[in-house]
Amino acid sequence: MASMTCSPAALTGTSASDLLRSSSNCVSGIPLKTLGKSRYVVTKKNATVAAKLRKVKKHEYPWPADPDPNVKGGVLTHLSHFKPLKEKQKLVTLDFEKPLVDFEKKMIGVRRMANETGLDFSDQIILLENKYQQALKDLYTHLTPIQRVSIARHPNRPTFLDHVFSITDKFVELHGDRSGYDDPAIVTGIGTIDGKRYMFIGQQKGRNTKENIQRNFGMPTPHGYRKALRMMYYADHHGFPIVTFIDTPGAYADLKSEELGQGEAIAHNLRTMFGLKVPIVSIVIGEGGSGGALAIGCANKLLMLENAVFYVASPEACAAILWKTAKASPKAAEKLRITAPELCRLQICDGIIPEPLGGAHANPAWTSQQIKAAINESMDELTAMNTEELLHHRMHKFRKLGGFQENAQLDPKKKVNMKKKEDTVRRTSNAELEGEVEKLKQQILKAKESSSKPPEMALKDMIEKLKTEVDHEYFEAIKAMGLKDRLEMLREEVSKVNSRDQLMNPVIRNKIEKLKDELNQNLSAAPNYSTLKYKLDMLKEFSKAKSLSDAATLKQEVNKKFNEVMSRPEINEKLEAIKAEVQNSGSSNFADLDQGMKDKVLNMKKKVELEMISALESFGLDVVFVKSNAKVLSEKASLSVFKNKMDNLNEEINKKIENVASSSELKNMVELLKLEIARAGNKPDTESKTKIEALQKQIKQRLSEAIISSELKEKHEELKAKISEMVQSSAGTDGSLQKETNHGEPRVEINLGANNSFAQCDPKSLHFVAWVFPGGSMLYLLQVS
Repeated sequence: MASMTCSPAALTGTSASDLLRSSSNCVSGIPLKTLGKSRYVVTKKNATVAAKLRKVKKHEYPWPADPDPNVKGGVLTHLSHFKPLKEKQKLVTLDFEKPLVDFEKKMIGVRRMANETGLDFSDQIILLENKYQQALKDLYTHLTPIQRVSIARHPNRPTFLDHVFSITDKFVELHGDRSGYDDPAIVTGIGTIDGKRYMFIGQQKGRNTKENIQRNFGMPTPHGYRKALRMMYYADHHGFPIVTFIDTPGAYADLKSEELGQGEAIAHNLRTMFGLKVPIVSIVIGEGGSGGALAIGCANKLLMLENAVFYVASPEACAAILWKTAKASPKAAEKLRITAPELCRLQICDGIIPEPLGGAHANPAWTSQQIKAAINESMDELTAMNTEELLHHRMHKFRKLGGFQENAQLDPKKKVNMKKKEDTVRRTSNAELEGEVEKLKQQILKAKESSSKPPEMALKDMIEKLKTEVDHEYFEAIKAMGLKDRLEMLREEVSKVNSRDQLMNPVIRNKIEKLKDELNQNLSAAPNYSTLKYKLDMLKEFSKAKSLSDAATLKQEVNKKFNEVMSRPEINEKLEAIKAEVQNSGSSNFADLDQGMKDKVLNMKKKVELEMISALESFGLDVVFVKSNAKVLSEKASLSVFKNKMDNLNEEINKKIENVASSSELKNMVELLKLEIARAGNKPDTESKTKIEALQKQIKQRLSEAIISSELKEKHEELKAKISEMVQSSAGTDGSLQKETNHGEPRVEINLGANNSFAQCDPKSLHFVAWVFPGGSMLYLLQVS
């Protein structure tokens, strides 16, 4: 460091600033930069004066060299650091907006082609524009909560100062918390809208990376909240209504902010805002995060832009806490209810300000005018209140949030989401259970003797009770065998796999099989084995009785439905007409009939088939097939010679099915189906039903692919052809037309679609009433007796 000493005479009457600016006083010819690094020592007798200049960053004042006095907002607007951006903001496409980019590229391509070729593509351009607008409308009218969060965080979304300079006639920014700091993340100032003065307070984000760093990404420090508090007192003193703009992910939570009292600053603001005697309107223009947003949001009215969000914790933070991964943020955003429509329904938000399609950044000026209209409307309502009404209005707005009434009836929709009370199951002693079982058996026997229905309700209740008892006995046996802990651990592992919708892990499946084998081997040694076996046998017996009862009821209903179908006049008339025509034709067999008559017979046959199938489907049943092993007209048509071949083919098909069923892939599917059915319970939701149906379809497809292999298909076709040849060769030996033929053992298999099980009707209860022609063609009716 250089140092120099000047004589006292030379310094007489000279100030320190004159000394540095002067070209005399012993420093002539020395550059100011050099003087800045030098130390000056002035000695006068026993007094010494020392001065040192340090290099500091030059402050850039926003005031221009030639200010325009006619600028909007007045000449003081030049004092604001918020200037128009020199470069246009980069276009940012959100993930869910990518389908719209394809339309834009097509429109750009067509316009380029029109410019290059000079051809008229106006129709194509208009068509593409209409499609684009429709796609944009469909997308932005069905936004999910996480998509609204993305729009609220859009880098090009207009900020607080963008809106303020757009809606105010004049605006002057006020700085400082009067404690030595001015937080750029919170901007305050006085502005006028239609000649009315307001105090504006808002959280300011940056429009680019440089501004975001300067504004701390809109996260205020305690200095910012204290600056806002100072302006609130100022507005309350002068009677200015307050308008706050909320746009922050939350208060800045670094160590320095905590040391400076971040929590205290927010709490002070909350307490003060409830006592201010002027109207307060808060508008959420982006994201409102936690207490950082609430510190300037305790208002008489809280308004939100259509795509703004207001939350206590961000979806990512909530997902990380509850689901241990930020990837669950879409689910968290839905559960938190943070969007404007949901908060309006909860009466937290008092109104929604519309945005243009594409978000506020698509048309900032239009959005600002909507905000201006909302401010004027709200302020007209609030300024009409006196001070007492205004304070009560603000207090009541927050007091009613989360309100409750004791002993009030709950809305069924709300009650669904509440935790169910655990039912305390009353245990039935073995003696009581045996008495109830014997009593029910006697009732069933009496019903059987009198050919009446068994007591269905009592049977159903007993089955449910026995199921509960059997489950309890199994659990007691597992406890006695020391397998309880292993079972609980296995349940946890299975529930984790089930929650992730994954296929069963082979390791877990092996554990299940091992535990099941061990339980089956040692179950007979359990102390309650005899009781368990008795209850299990009773359960099987009553379940079988209920199945028979259900089958009998079903048979009666089906028979009644068939009789209704066959008693229809249109069917009877057509049958009689066809019968008369066949008799008048004089034909003794089907082959002798003319083509028109054959078509009539076949059409009638098809119509009757469809009527019968429709009747069965009305019960929720699917007719799988109807087959008859009856003899047709002649002993020569006997199919007994093909019995061995048919049995062999059936064996091959069964082996193929067993091989497929034992494969790991199908086992995984079956295990996953079992878990999904168990999780769905008695009342599965739409999602569970869809998963169950998809798994069932996949399992059926795998089995079908195994059965319909090329080799099996060839054997089936070959056997079918030989049987057909034999049937045809047996035709014509007896040319008489049989009026009524009863078949030996017809059998109907009906798929119970609702229960995914098969009910087989008694063969003796079914017979065909048919017109049978030589060659095997027949017009038949199926009846249940």
